Amino acid sequence: MSIELFVPGRLCLFGEHSDWAGKYRTMNSELVAGAAIVTGTEQGISAIAEKSDTFEMVSTAESIKEVWKDFSCPMESVRLKEVARSGSFFSYCAGVASYMLEWYNVGGVKITLTRMTLPMKSGLSSSAAICVLVARAFNELYGLNLSTLGEMNIAYHGELRTSSRCGRLDQACAFGTRPVLMTFDGEEIDVERLNVKKEMYWVFADLCASKDTIRILADLNKGFPFASNEKEERIQHALGPVNQEIIGKALAYIKDGELERLGQLMTYAQQVFDEQVAPMCPSQLTSPVLHQTLNDPYIREITYGGKGVGSQGDGSIQFLAKDKESQKQLIEYLSSKGMHPFPLTIKARHTVRKAVIPVAGYGTRLYPATRMIKKDFFPIVDKDGRVKPVILILLEELIASGIEEVCIVLGSEEERQQYTDFFETRLSDVHYSRLKNELRDYEEKILRIGKRLRYVYQKEKRGFGHAVYQSAEFAGSDPVLLLLGDTLYESNTSKPCVLQFIEEYEKYSKPMVSIHSIPLTDVSHYGIITGYWENKEQTVLNMTRFCEKPTIHYAEVNLPVRLSDGKPKFYSVFGQYILTPEVYAQLHEDIEAQTDMSKEIELTAALEKVRAKEGMMGVVLNGRMFDMGKPDAFRNAVANYGIEK
Repeated sequence: MSIELFVPGRLCLFGEHSDWAGKYRTMNSELVAGAAIVTGTEQGISAIAEKSDTFEMVSTAESIKEVWKDFSCPMESVRLKEVARSGSFFSYCAGVASYMLEWYNVGGVKITLTRMTLPMKSGLSSSAAICVLVARAFNELYGLNLSTLGEMNIAYHGELRTSSRCGRLDQACAFGTRPVLMTFDGEEIDVERLNVKKEMYWVFADLCASKDTIRILADLNKGFPFASNEKEERIQHALGPVNQEIIGKALAYIKDGELERLGQLMTYAQQVFDEQVAPMCPSQLTSPVLHQTLNDPYIREITYGGKGVGSQGDGSIQFLAKDKESQKQLIEYLSSKGMHPFPLTIKARHTVRKAVIPVAGYGTRLYPATRMIKKDFFPIVDKDGRVKPVILILLEELIASGIEEVCIVLGSEEERQQYTDFFETRLSDVHYSRLKNELRDYEEKILRIGKRLRYVYQKEKRGFGHAVYQSAEFAGSDPVLLLLGDTLYESNTSKPCVLQFIEEYEKYSKPMVSIHSIPLTDVSHYGIITGYWENKEQTVLNMTRFCEKPTIHYAEVNLPVRLSDGKPKFYSVFGQYILTPEVYAQLHEDIEAQTDMSKEIELTAALEKVRAKEGMMGVVLNGRMFDMGKPDAFRNAVANYGIEK
């Protein structure tokens, strides 16, 4: 088995130096905890990993072929530690491998770098990225069930086995390209994913000057854990309470999309650093190239603000450009000045406001009832005692969860008539007059729901993925919730299953699949998902693999998800998905590549490809699923839906 991996670089937007400063709280509790806003970059490392008898690092990446030499080392603790301490090109990787061997008793891995777009020694934490990559390879190949935070911590401790002394900020690349808030309280680290309201166009650049990072860190550390003079008091104040104030404002501006104020805050943060931190190391932090670039009139015209990066000094610089065109102009301008600039576009994270329900199937398993009525209109007694079509129950749950528009994927325009009759056509005056007042109100509610519906058609029956793709124009650039049209979801709490699902998406902003556990004996009937838990509650699974209808033996060996007590469980799709634009793009690619029109376009295949590139989460919802696509399942739904367990 092989797996595809991608780890980006890391850029600290605010809060440099607060990671190591916050660690001193173990010795001086009066210090204020550190905090930083960090994001992954568009540049990163792509690789393929597989199990091996040894620890191997090889490369087919064109960008590093001039400096790369393949590496192999026995999976032996003594030998790996020797390589880690050697200061060689692979010392970081060996440090992580030795940590993995020591603490988890794993076998070897072979990692093949396939693409390298992350520049080395540019302040983007390329060493941390490779360490995270190695930790993730071991984690996924050997089913260690480590969370992203766990991978991050192992990457950190592995790097400490080298001659390097990295900060705790560096490994934030483990969380991907989404911005995160990191807090540093002694040895404790917390990470919170951030939602972005407006697209942000950043540019960071290697100034191609010089600085001595070791000297900077040595001098700044003299102010901790206890201050003995005014300069040391100022640096503690700057990296403590003032930094917390800056971080608080930055979080608010990012959340509200106030980009101009965010840029002004960058300028202020740089001013604080220059006045209160730089005097601790004037030989390195006077930074003439950095300040000349920050004060460039042309750059000021096309940006909201800028500041130094990382340890500061004449190393790297970052700017928040006013728009996409300004970002492009800035890159061209910095390049003309002999610098090495890179773009970073942080995309807005929208909450889920759209849903898609495919109902284009023939319903042959429920024949002959489906000769007269689509299965999505089969009646079910809802929890409020009213007899409703299945589709109405689904739509009411969606609207109660904040969904504003729903796209119904039909098989033909003829099928549209049932929707027109139910959701758009008023009852006759005679019929309406016989309804009680509360039912008259409900009739108006149904018509209002109808105004939220949009319709597309799958005229060629080419599989579930093809049906979903018909909603691509409706989805646009927004995330959408996908529900199955013949399935009901009953929450065990007052919060609908859909709302539970959306709230988890807002934390992670990755494609998502709802999941539930099934007996091992049933795995051959379903698509099975494996991965490792992202949270202590074991409700969010960082997915590492989809496998369609595996054998029982294969699933038992390769697809278990371990609980905290070590017991295995097996998980299948619960019937709800959150699809991002990347999923629709993959479906488009699969459709275009398919020459055999008799073969179906599967959603699962597209999801697996997106998972390998972007990552994907599985969410265990607190509820029950009623699949009504077969007679026995329909009978069960009629008998048990809405009935308290």
